[in-house]
Amino acid sequence: MSLKRDVLNQLEENYLFAVVRGKSAQDAYEISKAAYKGGIKNIEVTFTTPGADKAIAKLAEEFAGTDMVVGAGTVMDDVTARIAILAGSKFIVSPNLSPEISTMCNRYTIPYLPGCGSVTEVANAMATGVEVVKVFPGGVLGAGFIKDVHGPIPHVELMPSGGVNLENMATWVANGAWSVGIGSALTKNVATEGYESVTTAAKEFADKYEEIKKSN
Repeated sequence: MSLKRDVLNQLEENYLFAVVRGKSAQDAYEISKAAYKGGIKNIEVTFTTPGADKAIAKLAEEFAGTDMVVGAGTVMDDVTARIAILAGSKFIVSPNLSPEISTMCNRYTIPYLPGCGSVTEVANAMATGVEVVKVFPGGVLGAGFIKDVHGPIPHVELMPSGGVNLENMATWVANGAWSVGIGSALTKNVATEGYESVTTAAKEFADKYEEIKKSN
């Protein structure tokens, strides 16, 4: 089985993505560890984080051999994608579709999840070899977008990022989300309560997902 397929299988199994926007590489590292401790195992360190590649490299080394899957988010060009991959990223996420990033990821057999907001963008992403598309911005498009896209294109996998919370996660799952990305909801209390608040929030999402799985 290819590396790309192995990673996609693990990402789907883990289901929840922590979208980590740190104030520094160390901050991103601490947030990521706290999210993992709470039960979110897909860690997307965004390149809006200063020194994101350093945080990725540290996590990739420390958690090698575990069920944590470390990747990079907010990757805007193929040069950044290569930097992320060489640092240890197992997947690459963008807010938009970049054919150049898709080519780079295919070269390294790394999954590329570009942000798309229309059927045309989804189809264009698939044409470059993309298997999982990020629904972005999820809060604007809504859970119905997944069902609407799956009408004409039932075989594409879709992951919302942005707009996913404890109250609506069941709706995203029911509409066919391949996985879901969770961002600011994890870190909203860090300033006042520290990184333990990230673990608490992550556990709430992990527990909610387990509850949803049992009810389906």
